[in-house]
Amino acid sequence: MPEPFDAVTPASAGAPVSPVDPAAPPTVGVEEEFLLAERHSRAAVYRAVAVVSAARGRLGASHAVPEVSQAQLETVSAVCRTAAGLEAEILRLRGGAAAAAAEYDCLLVPSGTAILGRTGPPPVVDKARYRAFVRRFGPLVHNQGVNSCHVHVGVADRDEAVRAINHLRGWMPLLLAVTGNSPFSEGQDTGYASWRAMVWGRWPTAGPPPYLRGAAHYEQLVEQLVATGAALDPGMVYWHVRPSPHLPTLEVRVADVLPEPAVTTAYALLVRALVGCAVDAVRAGERAPETPDPLLRAACWQAARHGTAGTLPATHTRDCAPTAVGRLVDELWKRVEPHLSRYGDDHCVGDWLSEVQLRGTGSARQRRVAERHGGRLQAVVDELAVRPPGIPPGFTPARSAPQG
Repeated sequence: MPEPFDAVTPASAGAPVSPVDPAAPPTVGVEEEFLLAERHSRAAVYRAVAVVSAARGRLGASHAVPEVSQAQLETVSAVCRTAAGLEAEILRLRGGAAAAAAEYDCLLVPSGTAILGRTGPPPVVDKARYRAFVRRFGPLVHNQGVNSCHVHVGVADRDEAVRAINHLRGWMPLLLAVTGNSPFSEGQDTGYASWRAMVWGRWPTAGPPPYLRGAAHYEQLVEQLVATGAALDPGMVYWHVRPSPHLPTLEVRVADVLPEPAVTTAYALLVRALVGCAVDAVRAGERAPETPDPLLRAACWQAARHGTAGTLPATHTRDCAPTAVGRLVDELWKRVEPHLSRYGDDHCVGDWLSEVQLRGTGSARQRRVAERHGGRLQAVVDELAVRPPGIPPGFTPARSAPQG
């Protein structure tokens, strides 16, 4: 369960400054959450306290943070503007975190759920905020050790950012469909493309955002949610897209953690372009379709269940007609391509979307690996695990930490 991005580090991906050059790309940054797996059994293991400490020593204190489960680690990127800079940062963070995990006989696994074993909590990481979660929400906290990818895009004007959400919310089901990476949980095939989305959706404030009239309306809703007790604070409003509580960014938080740095980079650039389109629409006075909340939530369930197979309601349109996912991807491409081309990001994102349409998402990849190895899920963990820089397979860790 992520803390508010901007509460973790003021110098991270969500901390843009207004560019002097108006043609400069908007800032972008990424938070990635990972599973810690014991390297022999490949099951989830509770060693986050030691591993996060080691990762901070390698990456800097602001770039590696704990999550609610002791079987998780989160990385927080620096502020980036270019595709090359973002991918290099993601590679740096993953490499450093994987090396820290290796010190304690762990694998760093980019999967939305624990493929083997249970992530918990309990036990939760020993922080006041997480202990408050347990007191407030009880068993709802159980098994919330799921891993997502959050993308922050700089938007200077808060009212503009909130109104842009109305133009983004209809695209959330499709973004979830193309980023599913959690078919297995606790040794079983769930039948879902994103089981993480189902687990995370238990929170009372999780899911698609409502249609918002502006910044004042957003602040009023957040205040009311906190007053009901459904959220501890504004940072616990877990909508798929939201304005940062403290920084001038929009945060899109609908995706599973993705399997490869290049895929994470392409997805983040796609989100940046989509946010740019939404801001342009706000400035042009375009009215976003007021897709009913229940339909939007149902479409997100459909995306989590089936991924890119079948159809989804076209929730970015007024009629919301059932549409093949491949066609929706084509419509998304037409919308974002001008923004992508402006910054030279079109080939990176286009290649990834083509690959998704041809071979499926991370969930399809996990299932192919399992099938290739006769259902042996340890092979799926091995396929996904981030390789520490300079450390070959079968490494011997420098030290170990006891489980728990």
